[in-house]
Amino acid sequence: MTVAVERPAAPSGGDRGRRPGLTARLKNGYQKHWYAYAMIAPVVIVLALIVLYPLVRGFYLTLTDADSLNSARTIGVNHIDATYKFIGLDNYADILWGPTSYDRFWSHFIWTIVWTASCVTLHYVIGLGLALLLNQKDLRGRTAYRLMLILPWAVPTFVTVFAWRFMLADSGVINTTLDAMSLPSPSWLEDPLFQQIAAILVNTWCGVPFMMVSLLGGLQSIDSTLYEAAEMDGASAWQQFRNVTLPGLRSVSSTVVLLGIIWTFNQFAIIFLLFGNTAPDAQILVTWAFYLGFGQTPRDYAQSATYGVLLLSLLIVFTSVYRRWLNRNDVSAAI
Repeated sequence: MTVAVERPAAPSGGDRGRRPGLTARLKNGYQKHWYAYAMIAPVVIVLALIVLYPLVRGFYLTLTDADSLNSARTIGVNHIDATYKFIGLDNYADILWGPTSYDRFWSHFIWTIVWTASCVTLHYVIGLGLALLLNQKDLRGRTAYRLMLILPWAVPTFVTVFAWRFMLADSGVINTTLDAMSLPSPSWLEDPLFQQIAAILVNTWCGVPFMMVSLLGGLQSIDSTLYEAAEMDGASAWQQFRNVTLPGLRSVSSTVVLLGIIWTFNQFAIIFLLFGNTAPDAQILVTWAFYLGFGQTPRDYAQSATYGVLLLSLLIVFTSVYRRWLNRNDVSAAI
């Protein structure tokens, strides 16, 4: 018995190889994945409201001369309309190349770079040292040490900074101890140089626990047989650290260093809570932008927004270069 099977008709010459249009593909994708779109829609809406709109609005303000005197405001029952004007890229030119550009931008930019490099270096070096110490299996009381070392990260930042303010005061415990040891007691909160040192010291205290915990997780993920093989080959402790530990921490280190640079570059809370507006030489770019927009009279919204856009641009460029450099090194190591 023979069963006849009908075959679909071959597409005509005009329909052969034709792909559905963009509208049809979007419609089919929505019909297949409507539940996923419904789940992410609230997140997209919230991000658009709290991130995208302020970013677009801030960029628009950089192209104007908006300040607290010509912006729209309400005084009692009277409403005053905005009178600021569109000035193009004049704010960027004034900040980067104006007659006072060094005092207003480049001096703060240099200090921000020094601040970020110093803090992240100290975070990584101290965090790695503590992680290596806590990774020793024969260390007694490892759990207690981990709890004690992670406390600075668990305590709210404002509590930590205010505690350091009390300790760094002229009659605080640090200067009292230095006086008892017949050592000079600097003005940590008044002298420009020691203000910068104090800022690095406090930020190091706050940032080391995160680096320590991250690197400790990376150390525990390294295969112990690599150390055993290196020891059998006669490698010293330094050779094991250089050829086994550091390469094993490459992926973790690259991530935490990048995060540390971004967070430290934009670390507003520590500088602001430690000094407020009383330390012009210790102000990094983000705190200086806040001062221009909210700490002076009249408030210069346009200049403050321009600083924000410049900060974002610097971080985007740095992140792109950093990731490309890491990828290039990974390819070279693989070869």
